[in-house]
Amino acid sequence: MPGVYLSIGSNIDREKNISSALREIRALFGDLTLSSVYETDAVGFEGPPFYNMTIRFESEKPLREIARTLREIEIRHGRTHKCVKFSGRTLDLDILLYGDLVISDGKLQIPRDDIIRYAFVLEPLAEIAPAQHHPVTHDSFLELWEKFDKAGLRQKIVEPSW
Repeated sequence: MPGVYLSIGSNIDREKNISSALREIRALFGDLTLSSVYETDAVGFEGPPFYNMTIRFESEKPLREIARTLREIEIRHGRTHKCVKFSGRTLDLDILLYGDLVISDGKLQIPRDDIIRYAFVLEPLAEIAPAQHHPVTHDSFLELWEKFDKAGLRQKIVEPSW
């Protein structure tokens, strides 16, 4: 059964939206491995800071079905997909990895490029899967995090009240 890794983010009603999404995802997919929650400045726009985290679960469901399910969860949490790319989010659920699959098909890209581009994706992923290897670069996520340029990085672990 493939391991599925998701990046979760929110900067609008962060605690409420993320905790609610976690309940829905757990009800649909079972046991979850959770990273710490990281508070991160908005990237690419001025706005309130985000809460970001990574989760893992196993599922035999096809990738596209999981993607549709996650999109429905985002919509139930007030997410509109007509919004500007760099803007506030009630909830952002992105599939980072689906087993060792490598695919680039329209909007569906696995592994997601954000893994090696953004600290708010890579650090929580390296936290819960340090020895796992990126299916394209073949570096472990811990190695990628250790090599990541952290100059000016402003992100910290927080303890949400959920």
